Amino acid sequence: MGTISIRDAKISDTERLWEIYGYYVRNTAISFDLEPPTMDEFRQRMETTMKRYPYLVILSDGAVEGYACAGPFKGRAAYDWSCETTIYLAHGRQKRGMGRMLYEALEHALSDMGITNLYACIGYPEKPDEYLTRNSADFHAHVGYAKTGVFHNCGYKFNRWYHMIWMEKIIGAHVSEQPPVVNYHDVRDRNVAKGNPF
Repeated sequence: MGTISIRDAKISDTERLWEIYGYYVRNTAISFDLEPPTMDEFRQRMETTMKRYPYLVILSDGAVEGYACAGPFKGRAAYDWSCETTIYLAHGRQKRGMGRMLYEALEHALSDMGITNLYACIGYPEKPDEYLTRNSADFHAHVGYAKTGVFHNCGYKFNRWYHMIWMEKIIGAHVSEQPPVVNYHDVRDRNVAKGNPF
């Protein structure tokens, strides 16, 4: 598998991450996008996320092989302690431990921010087919997420209907006087100063 490392994404990674994501849009129902975003749209998504949340990439021998990021679960302020997580590995790079490593780094960063609840929105087939299996749900269960809800036949792609499930992982304590969530960049700077970025 080579030497594995994780770092913050850079805007210069846009094309590679866009390529990784585009494969899943064009060939699978893992993403419910019907067409890949333009590279500029993808870059704008990255920039928006990176203003507050972690956006991490995993490398094998220096080559970017996947990414994971987080974003707001909902827009209202009372949801600040919850976020939605996303992970994509380059096609053919699954089942090598990189997904777990990447998600563990993301979870650590989110925990340091003060996030308590993680949510994943996952396409889910009634019966697995060539466009969508249950591997993503199985992966999330393997790293500690639990299914909390099902939206039936809410995604239509490749002339087929797919369910969507929400999965949840609690990573922090819930107290009556909850400390505010800290911006990822402040957490990152603090951890780098301690010599422990992830």
